[in-house]
Amino acid sequence: MKQKKDFIIGLLIGLLSAFIGTLVVVYIFTNQTISGFEVIRKGGLLGKVITLGCIPNLIIFFLLLKKNKDLMGRGIVLAMFLLVILTLVL
Repeated sequence: MKQKKDFIIGLLIGLLSAFIGTLVVVYIFTNQTISGFEVIRKGGLLGKVITLGCIPNLIIFFLLLKKNKDLMGRGIVLAMFLLVILTLVL
């Protein structure tokens, strides 16, 4: 049971950090938050912005590996795969 819990926690951490990273990237490049998504979507750059927003996942992944939290790391990898599929669709 603990294994599933760690995996799900890693997945949620991965998705949340990517979302926060994407908001930070949008804020940096447009000086706006929510309305900046519309500008970026119209420009066809939303997939690239999501990709840049996933950079915090790499840092968290390596920190989890250093602390021997391999199952949480697997959850972050799954979150990255889901975000790659989302980026390809967009």
